[in-house]
Amino acid sequence: MFHKEGQKIILTTFFLVCIVVILAHFYLDIPWLRLAIQITCLIILALILQFFRNPRRKVVKSFDEILAPVDGKVVVIEEVDEKEYFKDKRVQVSIFMSPVNVHVTRYPASGLVTYSKYHPGKYLVAWHPKSSEENERTTVVIKTPKFGEILYRQVAGALAKRIVNYAEVGQGVHQGDDCGFIKFGSRVDLFLPLDSAVTVKLNQKVVGAKTCIAALIKKDE
Repeated sequence: MFHKEGQKIILTTFFLVCIVVILAHFYLDIPWLRLAIQITCLIILALILQFFRNPRRKVVKSFDEILAPVDGKVVVIEEVDEKEYFKDKRVQVSIFMSPVNVHVTRYPASGLVTYSKYHPGKYLVAWHPKSSEENERTTVVIKTPKFGEILYRQVAGALAKRIVNYAEVGQGVHQGDDCGFIKFGSRVDLFLPLDSAVTVKLNQKVVGAKTCIAALIKKDE
């Protein structure tokens, strides 16, 4: 299954590959060169298909957990000042996506979208400390039943040139559902309440809509 954001690119690449392969077959008399061109075209098509894949995932929804919004590796876990929306201290968990990861963004929690904003910006490498504030990005806030408001931010990287965000203010959303796409290497930042119990570690690989990023701290009654 492939993501809808890649349909035009996939079809265009497929037709171009077919044309080049056919032309090479009929008009190139050098066997090794003909084969090299055809194999290269097929590899390019395979890479495009791999990048826009959208695997179906059965989501076990929970109001007590924040799930990973994307596939990738945890590169930041720290207490920071969130300057755009909350303007106070939050726990930031950042997930870096390489070009080989699934790039579908999924809602980390169920709730109501209270803020959604696009910011044009730079294209620093996604792991750069300032990329969360200076790169092209979208910021979305979800009001959840138990965590209160949480924020996630799609951040473009050096290769990512387009961020797609489906979240709209006033929209009710469900944990694990498709909420956007980032084309080519990038990251997603989560900003959570300070009393959230982070359940992942630095450099841990996570799976979107599957891996628990944080849970509620259970208080003694």
